[in-house]
Amino acid sequence: MNLITNPDKSQWTELLKRPVMNTENLFDTVRSIIDRVKAEGDRAVLEYEEKFDKVALTALAVTEEEQAEAETLVGEELKKAIRLAKQNIETFHAAQRFEGKRVETQPGVTCWQKAVAIEKVGLYIPGGTAPLFSTVLMLAVPAKIAGCKEIVLCTPPGKDGKVHPAVLFAAKVAGVNRIFKAGGVQAIAAMAYGTESVPKVYKIFGPGNQYVTAAKQLVGLRDVAIDMPAGPSEVEVLADETANPSFVAADLLSQAEHGVDSQAILITTSRALQQAVKEEVERQLALLPRKEIAEKSLVNSKLIVVRDMDEAIELTNSYAPEHLIIETVDYMSVAERVINAGSVFLGSLTPESAGDYASGTNHTLPTNGYAKAYSGVSLDSFIRKITFQEIKPEGIRTIGPAIEEMAANEHLDAHKNAVTVRLDKLRVEN
Repeated sequence: MNLITNPDKSQWTELLKRPVMNTENLFDTVRSIIDRVKAEGDRAVLEYEEKFDKVALTALAVTEEEQAEAETLVGEELKKAIRLAKQNIETFHAAQRFEGKRVETQPGVTCWQKAVAIEKVGLYIPGGTAPLFSTVLMLAVPAKIAGCKEIVLCTPPGKDGKVHPAVLFAAKVAGVNRIFKAGGVQAIAAMAYGTESVPKVYKIFGPGNQYVTAAKQLVGLRDVAIDMPAGPSEVEVLADETANPSFVAADLLSQAEHGVDSQAILITTSRALQQAVKEEVERQLALLPRKEIAEKSLVNSKLIVVRDMDEAIELTNSYAPEHLIIETVDYMSVAERVINAGSVFLGSLTPESAGDYASGTNHTLPTNGYAKAYSGVSLDSFIRKITFQEIKPEGIRTIGPAIEEMAANEHLDAHKNAVTVRLDKLRVEN
């Protein structure tokens, strides 16, 4: 890992760069796949599955028989863990339900909001080096609580043409309506435009590689909403001399094993901790089954020593990490000063893995610095808020003249007239 000590502020921008590929370079390739799926539907998706996922399918939909079989293939301990995680995610997200208030802005003028579920949502669950059944729960559980009528899931099958059984079991537990064997750009295109098998949805959720990210960005320009821009996963540990080097190293490696383009960063006020973490990372790395992936990821990772906690917090807010673990003696007061982060983990006994799986918070979070402007997925991600207003005679008399004046000064006479005709009628009636 890269060891850096007391970097000057002029170096921060370069220091905090992510190993992110410019997805715009992929747009031409991705657009050609999207256009073909749009034009040819299932046929194109099936051909791309054979080309990219190396599997010859005769149909995209997962059958009831396949779902039943999957349930028998998942071990009881894993089923128990999935149900516990589902319960905690449900508890946390159910508490986010919106309660609209009727507000009288002037006598006779009442305004309010109503939360309405997005009717059709599409969830993308990547395949690749690990079956992300946890992401099924993170997306489908809040969608179900929100009241989405149709929850569609796309995920690439294995070489045997089947979806990983834990993914199918999690989908059943979480209440997914329909599951399809499709990955990559072709899956995003299928959900964005619909095919003979895959329904068109109104919003697409879920992580993916650079091609999936580019596809989401393209379809999101005009045809369907997306959850957020997303790239490779990342973690920052913010620590002082009281942190446990073994815990810190484990947290950094837990992120590094996600993929070769993941990033793990330590920002600390302690040189002794920096050195101890370096040694502990090397020791733990040697024991990991996914050592090769983590090793490549660590090339992008850094152990940074700064002068004091003020600088550590400023550097953290500048980085805006997807995941932030605070292991300091006064972690609650440090946390109060964090303004840019996706999800924050407090204290030495709160690993990032807890949020990834079972504490209840959502692990679909903004990456690549987008935490400065975006939130992670929540119940709000699956609903829209519609505003209502009702104006009584007293209300239109009160605000009508102001509307007329403002409309006249914007030279929008029809806007003014829509008020004038009502005020004239009220005057005649009185």
